[in-house]
Amino acid sequence: MYSMGIIGLPNVGKSTLFNALTKAAALAANYPFCTIEPNIGIVPIPDQRLREIGKVMQPEKLTPAAIEFIDIAGLVRGASRGEGLGNQFLGRVREVDALVHVIRCFADDNVSHVEGDLAALRDRDIVQTELLLADLQTLERRREKASRYLKTGEERYKAELKLVDYLMEQLNQGIAARNLELKEDDQALLSEFRLLTSLPVLYCANVSAEELADIIAGDGSGPCSRHYEELKAVADEEGSGCIAIAAQLEAELQELDDDERQEFLTELGIPNSGLDRLVRAAYQQLDLVTFYTVKGPETRAWIIPRGTKAPQAAGRIHSDMERGFIRAEVLSAADLIELGSFARAREVGTLRSEGKEYVVQDGDVMLIRFNV
Repeated sequence: MYSMGIIGLPNVGKSTLFNALTKAAALAANYPFCTIEPNIGIVPIPDQRLREIGKVMQPEKLTPAAIEFIDIAGLVRGASRGEGLGNQFLGRVREVDALVHVIRCFADDNVSHVEGDLAALRDRDIVQTELLLADLQTLERRREKASRYLKTGEERYKAELKLVDYLMEQLNQGIAARNLELKEDDQALLSEFRLLTSLPVLYCANVSAEELADIIAGDGSGPCSRHYEELKAVADEEGSGCIAIAAQLEAELQELDDDERQEFLTELGIPNSGLDRLVRAAYQQLDLVTFYTVKGPETRAWIIPRGTKAPQAAGRIHSDMERGFIRAEVLSAADLIELGSFARAREVGTLRSEGKEYVVQDGDVMLIRFNV
């Protein structure tokens, strides 16, 4: 399962957002929600295709794909040197696949700001700087180790030292590792370093409920809108995601039933919940695709990295299926929904057989054949 770490300064709304996410997951029909720890929750990905496939297949159980969200302790200046809960914070961040960086864009005299005043880009930069400093410490340790092993004469240590020096130069200039263009071999080596700034980032601008509808519509003019537009410009420049969300509103929405929730959103002029937009944006930031399995009593969605081949996709279901993979019978979700059954798809020639080199496409429905 893919995980997103919710990070940011103290008092920006991380826990409010996390609580809304996990309560929404707990209310999701037919999904075995679990809270692994008080600060870890598993949240289903909204999936209209899965619901449509379910109408066709009529399974006993319909299971969406999910993303794990981790509410990580607030970061402060000096976290890379152990200030506050810095060591705990940075240790947890290394465990995730991507980051949701919550940044406060609302003013509230009842909620103190750790920096004294509201400045979204400054707050973003504080967290970014601490991540950069922590990565430089990591790279310095790697450099010392590679330097010691140079005397062995192995080429890989020369290559590692060259990459480490390049990374340190770039990070010292404030450039995150995720924004560097590297050769394939260097990219593979970078992944071993587990640098914090190599993780994909989704900026989550926590705005007021009063301004949210205007921001979504693109015609906001209030202070929240200004901070959001500044963040979005930075996100666009570095290739990261950015959404606006009112965390407190999302928490309040979870107290309503489905019909009341949608009616309230409609009255506010908001097309869908912030949690739906957040989960979808997180999914996109991780560059994932969805495929479906329909055999037996369960119809289920699975998420895999874009570009995954069929045997490795089968391995997401069970390792035996990858080892014994023979072929997969495949058709698109759209074709299955239109034709109404695998049998009909086979009759008209839409169902096809794919081998080990097939790259799974978003929306594929698969019957996997394998030897035990």
